[in-house]
Amino acid sequence: MSQEVYITNITKYLPNDPVSNDEMEDYLGMIDNRPSKARRIVLRNNGIVNRHYALKKGGIITHSNAELAAEAVKMLFDGSIEKSDVQLLACGTASPDQVMPSHASMVHGLLDIPSIEIASFAGSCCASIQALKYCYLSVLSGNTSNAICTGSEILSHWMLSKYFEKETENESKLKENPLLAFEKEFLRWMLSDGAGAVLLENKPAGEKPLKIEWIEVKSYANEKETCMYAGGDKGPEGEVLGWFRFEPEEWLTKSIFSLKQDTRMLGEYIVKIGGQFLQEVIAKHNLDIQTVDYFLPHLSSEFFRDHIFRELASIGIDIPKEKWFTNLTTVGNVATVSFILMLEELMRTRDLKPGQKILLQVPESARFT
Repeated sequence: MSQEVYITNITKYLPNDPVSNDEMEDYLGMIDNRPSKARRIVLRNNGIVNRHYALKKGGIITHSNAELAAEAVKMLFDGSIEKSDVQLLACGTASPDQVMPSHASMVHGLLDIPSIEIASFAGSCCASIQALKYCYLSVLSGNTSNAICTGSEILSHWMLSKYFEKETENESKLKENPLLAFEKEFLRWMLSDGAGAVLLENKPAGEKPLKIEWIEVKSYANEKETCMYAGGDKGPEGEVLGWFRFEPEEWLTKSIFSLKQDTRMLGEYIVKIGGQFLQEVIAKHNLDIQTVDYFLPHLSSEFFRDHIFRELASIGIDIPKEKWFTNLTTVGNVATVSFILMLEELMRTRDLKPGQKILLQVPESARFT
């Protein structure tokens, strides 16, 4: 039987003290012992002032991804739900600690809860939205009466300078094609760490239960090439070749496991596709955009704020900027965790009223979702 589904609690876990812009290389390190020339350019555009790393200075690791997610889940056991009552755990991440076991298996293993159903979602910024939808559908269908969704990232661990040193030894290649270096360095100054957990139940509970009306997800991979990727590299025709297509020594000399982004594709497509999809969703659900009280767009960079506003206005979706709520500048771009951090802060800092509507939008540039 179809149920109603409510978000009854949200928690966040941000590791260690905030890291300022001027401290970033103290944690991530300098490539080839030289301060980055790209860092200030990227930071000036993305607008981020503080972020958190699961690191100490010098690149010393303090947490695993699974540990971050588990800490966020443990904070739900504050009376919201008993450990013995949890029925489903779905976890999303772009930066798992290992290829296998699955990320959700590792998170479950750190929690003192019973044997339950689990599900893992990989990818990029949409991974935890997909995990949330799995939880939502489970509760909606009556398969479970509750579910916990997590999003967690340890992207700093992928961006330590030691993983780029071998590539920088080949100076001639970088000079011939400086974009090669920028595509890999760009994300070092964009991404950070953290975790969040969302409790879903079939009855309203807690101080500010949020009823989920619908969750829509759509991939445009059938239309677009890959924009952001890790564990591979692009071939001559733009195809992504997995790590196993390269010799072991190339894994370091070509930084195969680094995060890479085609910034030209990002700028050309992400805003336009986001507007197109929002148009489709509004029509499907007969949503009067004027009834939305809070708009929470996941921004990878403040650079896109005005671009998104103008694109939406140009297609008749007028959401006044005073309705926008983001926290990118203070917590950083935590990829698939970002929507949870926005929603948690909104619930904690705003006097939400019954009947108000919140619209979340999470674009993923990896292959456009």
